Amino acid sequence: MSKELSVSVSTTANPGASKAAISFHYDLGNEFFRLFLDRECCYSCAMYDREPDSFEAAQQRKLEYHIQQARADGAARVLDIGCGWGALQKKLVKEHRVKLAVGLTLSENQARWIGSIGLPGVEVRLESWSDHVPDAPYDSIISIGAFEHFARPCGRPERVRGYRHFFERCYGWLNPGGWMSLQTIGLGTADRGVEGQFVAENIFPESDLPRLGEIGDASEGIFEIVSVRNDRADYKRTNQEFRDRLRKNWDAAVSLVGEETVGRFDKYFRISAAGFSRGTTNLYRITFRRAAHPRFDIAL
Repeated sequence: MSKELSVSVSTTANPGASKAAISFHYDLGNEFFRLFLDRECCYSCAMYDREPDSFEAAQQRKLEYHIQQARADGAARVLDIGCGWGALQKKLVKEHRVKLAVGLTLSENQARWIGSIGLPGVEVRLESWSDHVPDAPYDSIISIGAFEHFARPCGRPERVRGYRHFFERCYGWLNPGGWMSLQTIGLGTADRGVEGQFVAENIFPESDLPRLGEIGDASEGIFEIVSVRNDRADYKRTNQEFRDRLRKNWDAAVSLVGEETVGRFDKYFRISAAGFSRGTTNLYRITFRRAAHPRFDIAL
C-alpha cells in the first residue's frame, strides 16, 4: 500500500453488510472488474442522455450529476460513501476544485487502488459509514451504489431504523445548509422473490434493497427530499453493457476468477437488466438538503 494512502480501520459492529461480505464481491481482483467496467471503473448505473451516447460518457455524466446535486463544486470537504475505485474523488479534486475528497470503502482492493494513484486531495478510509468519525464537517456528501449494502435481510421496521441511523450520522457530518446526493437500487413492483434470493446468496450477501417509502420515512425530519429520479432504463442499459463486455472477455475473466464466478456475474447482469426493464427494481437518484430545523423524534 502506497505511503500516500490514509487508512483507518475500525472494529465497531456494522449494521449492514460486513467487511467479509463486501470482500466476497469486490475483492475478486481489480483486473477482473476492469474487463467489464469503463476506464474509470465506475461500477454503478450510468446516466444516458442522447443517442449516440458512449458508455464512458454516460458514466462521467452520472458523476457530474451527483456533484452538481450535492453542490460539491468548489467545496472544501466532500465525503464519498462507498467510493469504489475512486472515480468520483478523482473528478472532484481534478475538475471541481475540491480541496479534500474522503472516500469510505470496506474493500481492501479498492482502497489499495485509490492509494496507488497518489492523487493530492484524495483520502480513502477502510471503514464502514457507521464507524466514520470525520476530522471536520463536510460541505457535501455523495453516495453512489452503496445504500444497497446498508441493511441486511430483515423486516421493514429494522431496515428503516438502520437507514434512520445512517441519515442521522450524515446530518451530523454536514455543515448547516449542506446537501447530499444518493443513488441506490430499490425494489419496485417486486417482492424479493427467487431472483432476489439468487443475488443475495451469490452476488451480494448480507445486503437488502430498500423501497422508496423506507428511504423517505428514514430521512423524514432531518433531511428535505428535494428531488427524486427513477432511471431504471439507464440501469437496464448499464447492465447490458456490463454483460456484453464480460462476454467479450470471457476467457480472460475465467483465467482470473474461474468459470463458476464468471457464470454467476453473467446471470446477475442478465436478471438485473430484466428486472429494471419490467420495473420490478428501480434506480433512484435522490437529492437531499440538510434540514434547518430538524426533528429527530418522529415515530417510524
